[in-house]
This record gives sequence, C-alpha cells and structure tokens, in this order.
Amino acid sequence: MEWKSYIKGFEAYLMLERSLSKNSIAAYTADVEKLVSFLNIKKLSTAPQAISGKQLKDFIFWINKMGIGARSQARIISGLKAFYKYLIMEDMIEEDPTSLLDTPKLERKIPEVLSHEEIEMIFAALDHSKPQGQRNRAILETLYACGLRVSELVNLRISNYFPDVGYVKVIGKNDKERIVPIGESAIKHIKLYLEGTRRSMMNIHKDHEDFVFLNRRGKKLTRVMIFTIIRQSVKDAGIDKTISPHTFRHSFATHLVEGGADLKAVQDMLGHESITTTEIYTHLDTKYLKDTIMLYHPRNKMKTQFV
Repeated sequence: MEWKSYIKGFEAYLMLERSLSKNSIAAYTADVEKLVSFLNIKKLSTAPQAISGKQLKDFIFWINKMGIGARSQARIISGLKAFYKYLIMEDMIEEDPTSLLDTPKLERKIPEVLSHEEIEMIFAALDHSKPQGQRNRAILETLYACGLRVSELVNLRISNYFPDVGYVKVIGKNDKERIVPIGESAIKHIKLYLEGTRRSMMNIHKDHEDFVFLNRRGKKLTRVMIFTIIRQSVKDAGIDKTISPHTFRHSFATHLVEGGADLKAVQDMLGHESITTTEIYTHLDTKYLKDTIMLYHPRNKMKTQFV
C-alpha cells in the first residue's frame, strides 16, 4: 500500500511539474511497478525509502534473466532513477539508492536514410492522375521539407501554415510550439492540393476544416494512413528499403548536416530538447567520408600534385 501512495505522488509530479504526456507517465510508473512486482515475488516487504542498492542490483539481474533487452533495461533504470530523484526532492529520502546502478551501454541505432536520388525517385513515381496523387505528393514534400514527426504532419493546420513567409507553426511533443521553414517545392504542391478540385469540392467533416491533409471522407489523416502512403510510394519507386515517415525526417536532417548546416539550427528545426539527440543525425555514409578525405586531406592533395 505504501508503494501505491508513493507512485501516485510520482505520477502527480510527472504531470504537474514535468508536464509529461500520459504515455510517458504510464511508462515511468510501469518501470517502478516492475520493481514492486519483483519485491512481491521475492516476498520482500521493503518500503520505497528502505530499499538497498543490492536489492536494486538483484532486480536488474532478475529482469535480465527474464530476457528483457539492454534497451528496455536502460529505460527501466531511467524510470527508477527518476522515481528516486522525486523522493529526494520531496525530502522523503536522504540518499539515492539508484546512484550506483549502471545503465547498459547501448549501440546507437542509425535509422535508414534516403539519398537525394531516392527522394526524387519516390516523388517521380507518384501518380498525380489518381484521386489522392496530388495530396500524397504534398504530404511527402512536407515531410522532407520540414522534417516533421508523423503526429506533427497529421495535425498540421491551415491556420498554422504561412506560405507567404515560408514557415509553418508546428505543435510538437508535450504541446511545444516551434516555427519551421518550408521550402518552395512543398509550398507549390500544398497549393496545388488545397486549391485542387478534389479538396475544394470535398464535404469536409465538422471540426476538420482547418487540417491541411484530409482523407477522402473529409477527416484528418491517421498515422497509419501516412505509413501506408509511404510504403506504397516506396514500392512504386522500386526502392528496397524499410521506409517510414521518420525516414524522411532523418533524411531531412542528414542532408542538412551534410550540406554544412549548423547542428544547433537543425536541433531547433527538429524540436529536440537536447542537442545530443540531434547528434544521431550527423552520421555520414562511408562514400561521403571517403570522398571528403580524398578531396581535402593534405596528403592526398600532395599525392595528386606529383602524379
């Protein structure tokens, strides 16, 4: 019962002071509840403020034996650390028992990226004669032009779209707003879609009039529909890669960085709170690295001069 009241207080802290989403709060509390389950299974009646570092290490060993992967283990440890940080802030404990817990080292997974040529192949494969062809072109152009998350795309509103000045206002994670530039190509195709016969003659559902992208029934698109559009477009282009909306976001950032964009500017456009999150987008393919070294390294320049 004691754990339950502490977890309730933790939930309130995450919601009111950290302004986290319901999903994030549920994930954090689930991590703490896993520890409670372990204590119950082991018949240990340890209170939250009395738990020892050894018990926590035994818990991590237990979840490891259950086959929980390193990434999930790291998330659970992060949840426990947040919980005990809250207890310290509330003066419920004096020492943090999670301070000696080591987080598993994780390999940074680099998402798939599309080349400039593959992006053009996907655009070229779209059939504009089909009923939703122009809309789908506008969707893909916007994803690549702005690096939006799929949730940000489906919730993009006409009232937050400013083509005259080349910007869109995006509502990101935790309802945080940011301004993102949008290029001429995306503006052109959004204009063709919004002013096209199909959109202008559509019976738009009440309360959906302000959304930029709609389905054929006049309602805003779902995340699943965006995935479906992308999968079909990639297949039509003959590209053998596993592509998602995030691939366009990743390609947007990677191409900017490769082109010399400032990492802080890319961070702001992506809506990342920490620049360390943005650093994953700085990976460069091996051919790009090789070409750069061959072109700019002084020893290679010297060799070229004597040939």
